[in-house]
Amino acid sequence: MKIAERPDEPGILIHLQEYCSMQNAKDSFYMALRTRLVIINPERTILLRGTVRPGILVEEAEAPFSPLPSDVFVLRWLGLGVDVDLASTMAAEECEILYQTCGTQSFGGLDRGRGLSAMDEELVAMLQPFYTPKLNYIATPPATMLTNVFWDEPALTPVVSQRDHLCRSAKVMVYSYQEQGE
Repeated sequence: MKIAERPDEPGILIHLQEYCSMQNAKDSFYMALRTRLVIINPERTILLRGTVRPGILVEEAEAPFSPLPSDVFVLRWLGLGVDVDLASTMAAEECEILYQTCGTQSFGGLDRGRGLSAMDEELVAMLQPFYTPKLNYIATPPATMLTNVFWDEPALTPVVSQRDHLCRSAKVMVYSYQEQGE
C-alpha cells in the first residue's frame, strides 16, 4: 500500500484524493474515539464556541488554533494511500493524535507527568478494540454502511517538554474498504 505525501509537499499523487474518499471512515473513527472517551473519562471536556464537548477534536474540522489546547486529544489527518490489488479497494490514512498537559493549578503544574500518563492510558483504551462500524454521518441518523473501519496499534512518540507543557503524539494507520458511492 502506498501512502501519498501531504498535499503541501512535492510528489503527491493528485488523482489519489479524487479516486477514493476516506471521509466516512475518518468520521466513524473520530466518533468511535469520542464515544469511548466519554465512557472512559467523562470529565475530559473542552469548551469550544460556547459548548462543552468531549475533549477530542479533529483539527481540520475546527477553526485554526495556536497553540494546541491542553488536556485535549487533537486528531490530525496526514497521508492517504490506496491498494487496488485486492478484491475490494482498500484505502488507508495516517492519523496523528496530539495531546499535551501542563498539569493542574492545584499542584502548580508539578503533576504534569501524571496528567500525561493518564492521557496515555485514555488514548490506549479509546483505541481498543481496533475497529468500529463504518457510518455515513451525512444522513440523520447516521446510516450504517456494509464494512468496518479498522486500525493498527498506536505508535507513541517520546515525551517532549515545551515550556510548562509535556507533549506527546501517537500515529495510527486507519483502514477502510471503499463501498459503492464513496
